Amino acid sequence: MILHCVFCQFRAEADQQMRDGVMGELDAFASGLEGVISFDFGPNRDFEGKSVGFTDGFVIRFANRSALDTYAEHPTHKALGARLCALCVGGTDGIMVFDLTV
Repeated sequence: MILHCVFCQFRAEADQQMRDGVMGELDAFASGLEGVISFDFGPNRDFEGKSVGFTDGFVIRFANRSALDTYAEHPTHKALGARLCALCVGGTDGIMVFDLTV
């Protein structure tokens, strides 16, 4: 299983409605793909103070690498990803991705 973790530094102008909108669309899109087990998103609580600036994130569980590749290459993912980047500090610089094999 692949755990795809995405952490975002949203710009101050990106209000909660904008954030929730793009996250909700990513959830609806990903959840309809074969091999997607779950999609969860929300605000960063940062209880340990180790991720300053990363305000929100999401995690997708994929059955395997092939499912992740299908998601990554899909035109809808690319369009939603561009919208997400536009809401983040420095565009792609405001996004951190971890892919873990679990």
